[in-house]
Amino acid sequence: MRTYIKTYGCTLNRADSDIMAGLLEGGGVEVVGSERDAEVIVLNTCTVKRPTEQRILDNIKRLVKGDARLVVAGCMAGANADVIRKHAPNAVIVTTGSIDRIVDAVADANNGAASDYSRHAGPDKPALLKANGSVIARVPVSEGCLSACSFCETRFARGRLNSFPEDVILRAVENAAKAGSKEIELTSQDMGAYGADRKTDIAGLMREISEIDGDFKVRIGMLNPDHLHKYIDELIAAFDSDRFYRFLHLPVQAGSDRVLMDMGRGCGSGTFMDHVKRLRRGVKGIAIETDIIVGYPTETEEDFDETLGLLKTARPDMINISRFGAREHTRASRLRQLGQLEIKRRSVAASRLARRIQKEKNVSYVGRTIPVLLTEPARGSLNGRTDSYRQVVVRDCDAGGLAAGGYADLNVYSASSNALYCRPE
Repeated sequence: MRTYIKTYGCTLNRADSDIMAGLLEGGGVEVVGSERDAEVIVLNTCTVKRPTEQRILDNIKRLVKGDARLVVAGCMAGANADVIRKHAPNAVIVTTGSIDRIVDAVADANNGAASDYSRHAGPDKPALLKANGSVIARVPVSEGCLSACSFCETRFARGRLNSFPEDVILRAVENAAKAGSKEIELTSQDMGAYGADRKTDIAGLMREISEIDGDFKVRIGMLNPDHLHKYIDELIAAFDSDRFYRFLHLPVQAGSDRVLMDMGRGCGSGTFMDHVKRLRRGVKGIAIETDIIVGYPTETEEDFDETLGLLKTARPDMINISRFGAREHTRASRLRQLGQLEIKRRSVAASRLARRIQKEKNVSYVGRTIPVLLTEPARGSLNGRTDSYRQVVVRDCDAGGLAAGGYADLNVYSASSNALYCRPE
């Protein structure tokens, strides 16, 4: 049997797809690289944003129309199974806590059985990973979260926090490194909450990972700033190890404390700024990424101006701007919504500011020679990452004898808001 996996969404979803691919191959199912070669199609779905969900639904409708045998997995399967059933009544549904049943699910789909694998609490996912020597390996450290953000539907899909055992995570990292992976991405719904249910935290896990032998770098995934005050000094100390990219993704979501309170966020703008300042003092060259939602239902023009002001003050190195879109089961969906034209106007203004800040940061690298880990080929070039996880695009890589998985000292000759452009010296 041949199966194709299409993945939407975040790194945690991609880690789930990696696990499913390994289990399928171990169960005698061939995982192919294109939909047209597959007998069963697995859609690993995302529910964070409405446009993404609509693209998934459009794909589901197309596949159903073409009589495809279909498995729908991921966050939509957990949060909106009724919507999936409406458009694909014969699909097999697999929630994020049930991906260890993917071999059975694919067999059911192949046989025409519309089964449902829908538990929340599942196995220790790092133990299911099959190290395959890919340059980039993804290791989940926990599932679920402790937050109750008014706009988020993912928490309904992945449930409450379930931190995986430290020894299982360490074994998965060690196996990936031994197999030849050069970049290992620790991923989670909220890295900041990791270990709260096990009386540990991400800083402690980092200390253990720093002791693992091998030639690899580790990226710490998205870390909500709510919990950071509990271990920020230990986290800063953990970054002393060269094992880790000097990078943190701290989503603030808004610059107005009133809006942050309405959102149910546990960290105010002042605390966020304190975290940023302490991290920049304590970790030389650290890059800070953040997320902003514009057009939340209670956001006034003054609130939006405060968000722009926060970005101007904090000057994050990477900024993700999202337009608010109500998710079906959330508290925010019951509020009176702002008009789409106004949300678009704010999004354009925030995106323009974000691009300017990012480009100013990146332009400061032009003319410098920097060490880069080369991670993947991309349309005649190579992508890579600096020590602070800045995106690098390498042209003329054939002439330099460069390849994914290698390291190189490269000259930065140009920069955009999203990348540094390099060539071999």
